[in-house]
Amino acid sequence: MISSSQTKKITVKSKLPNVGTTIFSVMSALANNESAINLSQGFPDFDVSKPLIDLVGHYMTAGLNQYAPMAGVPKLLASIAQKVSNTYGLQLNEKEEITVTAGGTQGLFTAIAALVNKGDEVVIFDPSYDSYAPSIVLAGGKPIHLQLKYPHFNIDWQEFKNAITDKTSMVIINSPHNPTGSTLTEDDLKTLAQIVANTNIVVLSDEVYEHICFDGQLHQSVLRFPELASRSIAIFSFGKTFHATGWKMGYAVAPDNLMKEFRKVHQFNVFSANTPVQHALADYISEKDNYQNLPSFYQAKRDLFLDLMKASKFKMLPSKGTYFQLADYSAISNENDVVFAKRITAEHKVASIPVSVFYDNKNDNKVVRFCFAKNEETLTNATKLLCKI
Repeated sequence: MISSSQTKKITVKSKLPNVGTTIFSVMSALANNESAINLSQGFPDFDVSKPLIDLVGHYMTAGLNQYAPMAGVPKLLASIAQKVSNTYGLQLNEKEEITVTAGGTQGLFTAIAALVNKGDEVVIFDPSYDSYAPSIVLAGGKPIHLQLKYPHFNIDWQEFKNAITDKTSMVIINSPHNPTGSTLTEDDLKTLAQIVANTNIVVLSDEVYEHICFDGQLHQSVLRFPELASRSIAIFSFGKTFHATGWKMGYAVAPDNLMKEFRKVHQFNVFSANTPVQHALADYISEKDNYQNLPSFYQAKRDLFLDLMKASKFKMLPSKGTYFQLADYSAISNENDVVFAKRITAEHKVASIPVSVFYDNKNDNKVVRFCFAKNEETLTNATKLLCKI
């Protein structure tokens, strides 16, 4: 042991005094300890595509195992540029407007660290992904928390407009949205563009679930709208798209003036991302079917989960995207959602995520989040247990 009764610990002034272990780690650990089915943390329990695995192996054995260029392997940058053109109709300068990242969260952190200065205000919409606010605080900024409107989790744009001050430097949007499964519409993006026009507000757009939109919806990326694209950093995730969250691979897209600042931080944060995986992804995304079929793949899982849960006392809220489903448990219990989630993990052997943890004020709507990115057997077994509650 490093510490003992004979040694005195130094005094540390925490930069994040109110931050503990993330709820994802807490609930996954509880699921493991209780031998419960883990529908809490957002990761699939099925395999990555064998052709993609084979490509990674090929490039590893070919000797491509040293540092990649800081911005990314050139052929992957070219493949991403083509993918963005195919998907959103935007032509990119691949050398100056794309950076490959070690996952989506690193991209978000790097963008905030690069562009938020001490005293800046950053608007975020709760319930929000739990890395946003701590990253803002670490950059010396101040998170301004607005709430999505329950139960459809839409943005009140007048409220956003009223929240803008001369200190507002950034707004963070997320669609498809984690944890709610809501999505932004074309009108939402056009309204945002009108509000931020003629300001210096940067839009940080978390689009890691870009290919998981349901019921025929078209994902409304900031890259579709010139006014937004010119002031946005959009963050994407190969891990989410290709069921490989453990690879921690993503990318950022931004105009050259913003990307220049992004790369200044990126080079001292991770410098570069996994080399053989970059080469493999460059080949894999050249086939459109490898990502364009994703909506139907995950919608089938969502629909199965909803069908299996019909016999339960949970009320399902709309899920328009991502691989998450919110469930209102108010007909079952009046417990706080954290207490409820922990109890059903221990007693009923299914782990979920309480949604109040995604709010700055811990707003409790008696809702938990389930991840349906699982095999049919996993979903069947989990819902049998949930229907008994």
